[in-house]
Amino acid sequence: MRRTLILAALAAAFFRTQAQGAEPAAWVDPFIGTTNFGATNPGAVLPNGMMAVVPFNVMGSDKNVYDKDARWWSTPYEFHNKFFTGFAHGALSGVGCPDMGSLLTMATTGELRPDYREYGSEYSDEVASPGYYAVSLSKYGIRAEATATARTSVERYTFPEGKGNLLLNLGEGLTNESGAMVRRVSDTEIEGMKLLGTFCYNPQKVFPVYFVLRVSKAPRAAGYWKKQRPMTGVEAEWTPDNGRYKFYNEYGCEMAGDDIGYWFTYDDLAAGEQIEVRMGISYVSMENARLNLEAEQPDGATFDAIHTAARSRWNADLGRIRVEGGTDDQRKVFYTALYHALIHPNLLNDVNGEYPLMEHSGRVGVTSGDRYTVFSLWDTYRNVHQLLTLVYPERQVEMVRSMIDISREWGWMPRWELYGRETFTMEGDPAIPVIVDTWMKGLRDYDIEAAYAAFRKSATTPGAQNPLRPDIDPYIERGYIPLGVYSQDLAGDLSVSHALEYYVADAALARLADSLGHREDAQMFRQRSLGYRHYYDKEYGTLRPINGDGTFLTPFDPKAGENFSTAPGFHEGSAWNYTFYVPHDVEGLVKLMGGRKRFVEKLQAVFDEGHYDPANEPDIAYAYLFSRFPGEAWRTQRETRRLLDKYFTVKPDGIPGNDDTGTMSAWAVFTMLGFYPDCPGEPAYTITTPTFDRAEIDTPQGVLTIEKRGEGYIRRMTLGGKPLTTYRVDHDELLRGGQLTLELQNSKHQ
Repeated sequence: MRRTLILAALAAAFFRTQAQGAEPAAWVDPFIGTTNFGATNPGAVLPNGMMAVVPFNVMGSDKNVYDKDARWWSTPYEFHNKFFTGFAHGALSGVGCPDMGSLLTMATTGELRPDYREYGSEYSDEVASPGYYAVSLSKYGIRAEATATARTSVERYTFPEGKGNLLLNLGEGLTNESGAMVRRVSDTEIEGMKLLGTFCYNPQKVFPVYFVLRVSKAPRAAGYWKKQRPMTGVEAEWTPDNGRYKFYNEYGCEMAGDDIGYWFTYDDLAAGEQIEVRMGISYVSMENARLNLEAEQPDGATFDAIHTAARSRWNADLGRIRVEGGTDDQRKVFYTALYHALIHPNLLNDVNGEYPLMEHSGRVGVTSGDRYTVFSLWDTYRNVHQLLTLVYPERQVEMVRSMIDISREWGWMPRWELYGRETFTMEGDPAIPVIVDTWMKGLRDYDIEAAYAAFRKSATTPGAQNPLRPDIDPYIERGYIPLGVYSQDLAGDLSVSHALEYYVADAALARLADSLGHREDAQMFRQRSLGYRHYYDKEYGTLRPINGDGTFLTPFDPKAGENFSTAPGFHEGSAWNYTFYVPHDVEGLVKLMGGRKRFVEKLQAVFDEGHYDPANEPDIAYAYLFSRFPGEAWRTQRETRRLLDKYFTVKPDGIPGNDDTGTMSAWAVFTMLGFYPDCPGEPAYTITTPTFDRAEIDTPQGVLTIEKRGEGYIRRMTLGGKPLTTYRVDHDELLRGGQLTLELQNSKHQ
């Protein structure tokens, strides 16, 4: 028995060693975050790619636990649902509002049915990995696989013997918009467009996606379908398709409408016969969709070759960070988080450089580099762009250029931009800390003076003419925003949240102004960034909304707003979630609270009394604030470790809520590496205990190595072989040092 146990242990150690050396993509589990409102999906996508091929399972059956038509729903896939209605082409990952997720392709057998409630199928044997997804459709015995290039997709369907069908449903999708067009080009090719948009209460923010679709085998028959409007009386007697789907078997021109589609039918399929569906998309034109398809899937390109190339691309990107040690689950959490952080922003330009100009519907620009979109900046300004700056600098520079070009085309920097449309989702002026952070860390191959001019414009233009800061007038005049000035869509009056975002942006802007030699501006913006002090209420020890007459809101509950409930002054959070969000002036907040001891006690209460919200951004960096004070860094190490273990797991609910285009995942990446950018716009990090024994990070200055020795709490740190006495370290200092070594001990005392 003992010998058996020894052999088993040796075998486990051998396989663990083999797994430790596995390629990075092998550690990614795309099913993590696909429930608990994480809003990620297991579809096939490339890093920052335009195309995403995503299984669509959120409509059409009472077998679904979550259905998009029964509730507010923002993702095309939910782990617990089991009714597949096709692959969506072009989808968002980790967002809180429905959009995209359209151009639905589906394979069936037997009788042709255009209604997704009838043609949808239960499924089994799901497999997902970076750049690949596969599933078996139980109703039909079909194996469906998908992979992608940057701007195109290919699906491979393995059919049973007999009759098979391929469907393109243009009437359904995650988007709240309707309307589409499709045109037959040849027996094996169609082209068209679908209208998308209305993201987060924005009915005029619509845009088209164009496509070209090709099948690998000529069908026996093909044609359009369209849902007919209900008719009554004599009119109804003239049509056999009253209120039903109508097949158009002889019509060969284009078809347009709200609920339309196209079908291909095959007879006499051999058992195991495979048919491929290839699609190119563009946000400019059908011609460009075809160019993208032909450039990225040239003649002779096979499904397997495209899949291999996709996996290689993911391995290259994920492989820029290499870790040793840790458990298998920790590696899965880490590399899956890095994978999710690399999905957005996305390429917007086609292979010929063309892209839709910002807020100029129908007009086209041309870039010689890469133009990016999906700037969910209220989320990503806190850590995603810092991760890109550190590890993927060439991409971050192109994203900064994209933001500057957006300001040239539209007149303003983006806040939450989506395919050339500003959705005004959330609040603040978040492009400022993103670009300032990038600039201060030494990436400077872009027009910073143009960026500064755009920043100054949004920071000084009166509210009536200022779409980014519509409530700026009292902010400038009083130093704060009172209640009753501005209400934002369905969220209501968010005065404190708005002002806090402006303070963070202006602190970063002051830093940039100083760097560029604009001394008076630097002083002005720095002073403005300190206006948060107006909101501090000694009675509660928190920030508190202020009425128009200058008095505090009464009655007041500092817990109001938690769990995404509505509360005056705060957006998606409570006073507890926002009070410590003054990362640019922690020392000033300490003084307001009565000194370090009271500050630390109050901050610890956030965690001990359940006020911390791991699923949203305002308090995401709270755990790192302890390390600002000598002797308290152990609290940062304890809380970050606890938060990681509790909220980031390998289960489908292994992200603590909406991933927010990679923001929650980026928190996990940085925290597991052992350092975090806790003040957006300031080129510095706070150190915590890393998860892994060793990590190597490819940076513009060379390889940064982080090594952990022992377990427990940090007792000694060296950077570049020299003692490090503070837990906050400058970006340049960290990279010049090259190796950060952390020696740990069980005792928390330092």
